[in-house]
Amino acid sequence: MNKLETKPKQVVKKFLSVLPERARDVLTGRFGLGKETDRHTLEKIGQKYGITRERVRQIENYAVASIKKSDVFQKERPVFNELRALIDQLGGVIAEEDLLEHVSPKDKGLQNHIHFLMVLGDEFVKEKEDENFKHRWHIDEGLSKRVHEALSKLYKNLTSKDLVSELDIIATFLGHVEEVAVHHKDPEVVKRWLNISKVIGKNQLGEWGLSTSPNVKAKGMRDYAFLVIRKHGSPIHFREVAKAIEKIFGRKAHVATTHNELIKDPRFVLVGRGLYALTEWGYASGVVKDVIKSILQKNGPLTKDKIVEKVLKERYVKENTIIVNLQNPSHFKKNSDGTYSVKK
Repeated sequence: MNKLETKPKQVVKKFLSVLPERARDVLTGRFGLGKETDRHTLEKIGQKYGITRERVRQIENYAVASIKKSDVFQKERPVFNELRALIDQLGGVIAEEDLLEHVSPKDKGLQNHIHFLMVLGDEFVKEKEDENFKHRWHIDEGLSKRVHEALSKLYKNLTSKDLVSELDIIATFLGHVEEVAVHHKDPEVVKRWLNISKVIGKNQLGEWGLSTSPNVKAKGMRDYAFLVIRKHGSPIHFREVAKAIEKIFGRKAHVATTHNELIKDPRFVLVGRGLYALTEWGYASGVVKDVIKSILQKNGPLTKDKIVEKVLKERYVKENTIIVNLQNPSHFKKNSDGTYSVKK
């Protein structure tokens, strides 16, 4: 059910017709039901009539109550039944922005009329935005509570570094929520439930994490580079990183600027000529000489072949480059048994 069979604007027009002119004008302004779709504040409407904001609120409440008591309201019940069925299909609890976007992606006026009908319908309950959740509506108190509890459990174990694939976060979420209808376990429904939260979010690569994390809310070249290299999964040349940033994020990425940002950020490590990896992958920092020193300090004296083997796991360089560094008497010494150690 993507389109409503009833005509919300026509139904709302009938509802407004039962009101005195000023009450009708207050609702039209408050909910953006006229040619002007901006919703006016109590103050703005009060200034128009020379009355207090509290008096405007009283008129608004009176107007809504009058519509609900009217014969027209009872005759137009089908529009509320249809909206209820739509919300159930979309998940039973949904962020206000998602509901209105689903009903009418482009028509702000129609969105306002749908919102007004939701306010009128006793079966629709709005929960206001708070620090954890967006404005949302539900038609089932029990389901709404289960969804909110599951969302709270979901992000309790996430850190700012964590990124989770969409399939994994859906599966994890469903593991936290129980006793929901089969049609509510649809991935599209779960994604709408996830979007109720202000604490978690999705980046442009479709991965989920804490909404405050730079991995989700990428703000600069370094964050974009991190996501590109992470998606690539292995060391990548800085020129390719710049190209990928432009392709994926649509951001202009100069090669030299990208390279400079990679050099400055400890999240990245140079592992070959122009090749960068993520530090979190376990690559050691420093030039080849430093990598050799780190390996010998950790493992003790090693043969040349063993040193080459271990360095190649840390750096994309030629074997000869490692051997040349190893033969530098200022840093390393060859022991009588053929092994090498760090010169003290």
